[in-house]
Amino acid sequence: MRKASRLFEIIQTLRLANHPITAQQMAEKLEVTQRSIYRDIAALQAMRVPIEGERGIGYILRPGFHLPPLMFTPEETEAIVLGMALTKRTADRELREASARVLDKIAAALPDPLREAIISRTLYAWGRVAEAPEAIDFAMIRRAIRDEETLDIDYVNEQQQATTRRLRPIAVIHYAESEVVVAWCELREGIRNFRVDRMRDCRATGAHFRREGDRLRKLWVAGWDTSGQGG
Repeated sequence: MRKASRLFEIIQTLRLANHPITAQQMAEKLEVTQRSIYRDIAALQAMRVPIEGERGIGYILRPGFHLPPLMFTPEETEAIVLGMALTKRTADRELREASARVLDKIAAALPDPLREAIISRTLYAWGRVAEAPEAIDFAMIRRAIRDEETLDIDYVNEQQQATTRRLRPIAVIHYAESEVVVAWCELREGIRNFRVDRMRDCRATGAHFRREGDRLRKLWVAGWDTSGQGG
């Protein structure tokens, strides 16, 4: 177990205990030596974690101490880093900028051992960054999904046929080569996938489909045929 994980587990163990816990007990639980536990306790105390006690008697965590709300395990921290790296490859400019702000906020809230997982830049998402269609506002699409607002789009399908559709958007799928809006198509009366790079225009209508979004997403997840790809 890496040091950051041990520090997290030691704090958790002491928080849940109602009596002093010896270094030997923690060492057996974490499968490390007592010497490692002593070093970890000293490191936590140096970070002003209020641990009291001494060797041979046991340790307690002084009442009133709470872990920061953004306390993650190293694996959880790395998952966030990778997720934000993948977000930076999307065509959605606002999400790319937001991903950098997320990492800054998390890094500011984490203790030093976990902060290293963010600032060391050991995880990367490689590959081409998707290009954003100039006429499409991803922020408007995401807002329409949240607000359950219909969209009108000018669309060119696989057969190069141009149509205008009214959509009830319910989700966005990010692929390496493009983004896809999943929506109920009022023309086809069914759930369809619409590639954003085939949209020539996308407009909010001001009309809403209140309280239908969850029901439509359940239909989609249950396996509604979306093979039409905007057809």
